[in-house]
Amino acid sequence: METLKVLSALTILAGVGSTFAMTTFVQTAHAQTSGMDRRDDRRDTRQTSREVKQACKAGDEKTRADCRQTKHDVKQSGRQGETNKPPPKPQ
Repeated sequence: METLKVLSALTILAGVGSTFAMTTFVQTAHAQTSGMDRRDDRRDTRQTSREVKQACKAGDEKTRADCRQTKHDVKQSGRQGETNKPPPKPQ
């Protein structure tokens, strides 16, 4: 009977210990390499430029060429590393 209690206690401790170890050492989803960081930056830049172009087209003040140029400017600023700069406002 004593052996059964000891084995039960060890099993419980092993289960709790492994659960603690798994939750302690699980890392959050972050980019693992600088290439992944750059890819995420490019995706963000593309999405921002799409949003700027849609806002420009919805405004009806600019021509299609002006909206394309605005989108181009946003993408260029992203390529040049100016990602902290807010996108230009459509006029």
